[in-house]
Amino acid sequence: MFPLQSRPLSSWLARLTDADRWLLLKVNRDWHHPLLDPIALVLREAVTHAPLYLFLILFLCMNHGADGLRWVVTGIVLVGVSDLLSSHVIKEAFDRARPCRNPATAHDIRFLARYCGLNGSFISSHASNHFSLATYLLLTLRTQSTAWTLLLPWAAAIAYAQVYVGVHYPSDVIGGALFGAWLGWMAYRFTKDETHALNPAS
Repeated sequence: MFPLQSRPLSSWLARLTDADRWLLLKVNRDWHHPLLDPIALVLREAVTHAPLYLFLILFLCMNHGADGLRWVVTGIVLVGVSDLLSSHVIKEAFDRARPCRNPATAHDIRFLARYCGLNGSFISSHASNHFSLATYLLLTLRTQSTAWTLLLPWAAAIAYAQVYVGVHYPSDVIGGALFGAWLGWMAYRFTKDETHALNPAS
């Protein structure tokens, strides 16, 4: 009985894997542009993210006082938890080879990054970390300004760059984005009572 049931599941997983590889090659090889290559590489670097997040830290602390400091501390802890779970729990559990290290794809992709990580591919920690913080800040501060919604396309651009340069599959960044968004939502729910005065309709 079990072998009969496993065949449809195996076929379904094989189709998902093929679709994942197809989309990887589209993003990495077919949809590339010379102007996007350096931009994608820059988006991957932590030095690129630092100025924005330093500005956010100063902005929140200077404009919201103790509340801002509490949101900053929560955001730092949130990213730490996201990175720990994605890098040392989920990646080790799935143990999926990155496309730049997978013999089935390594010779087909345009590998643009300076190095190919030795850790697993699923999920993308870049996607998880940035989406967790973006989701948390957006939910917490959404009534203050619509500008906070720009954090989501910023996180999406960073996630897309991981596929563009050949270090992650599309499913890695989609999984990372969903996991990070869930963590950000959980952090918001956990601190919702403290931010209720700021977002009375939430």
